Amino acid sequence: MDRPSPPISRRDFFRGSGGFALGSMLALGADLRPAMARVQTLKIAGATEVPSICPYCAVGCGTLVSVKDGKIINIEGNPDSPISRGSLCPKGSASLQLAINPLRTTKVKYRAPGASDWEEKPLDWAMERIAQLVKKTRDDTFVENYQTTDKEGKQVEKRVNHTQGIASLGGATLDNEWNYAQLKLMRALGVVWIENQARI
Repeated sequence: MDRPSPPISRRDFFRGSGGFALGSMLALGADLRPAMARVQTLKIAGATEVPSICPYCAVGCGTLVSVKDGKIINIEGNPDSPISRGSLCPKGSASLQLAINPLRTTKVKYRAPGASDWEEKPLDWAMERIAQLVKKTRDDTFVENYQTTDKEGKQVEKRVNHTQGIASLGGATLDNEWNYAQLKLMRALGVVWIENQARI
């Protein structure tokens, strides 16, 4: 008794027929490079392609950032990259949303000390305010030298150059480059309490 053959899924059909069609065209001598070049020009016509690197993880996949009129219009994998050869993970493929997103916050909510209502402030104002408060806190809590005792019980003075008035908490949702820059900044400020979910 003959067994019925299993049904062919839609995916298997397209996988087989697509490969067959492509193989047939190549076997017949069809050059697909002009078609591929035409597709590229339709998507990013008149744009300048700038080679870059995906910011998300330590792999360092190559990207091509298409810029037109001073604005990013497309980000895709760089086929000339020896690391990724044009491939990007889903996060890297969506990196255009990191640069361009209409839902991105451009203002902050601020409530002055003692106030009951929030007011909207520009992002530049908030960044300046944070910088001023960080400097003030560091200046107020900075310790250059620390008095302690050595093994023999003698009083010694050690140079520590640190502040315990600021703490830093990072996370793995930040990209490696930002975590590295933040760690360097915190150490330069003399911050002692540094923690990171990714243990960088």
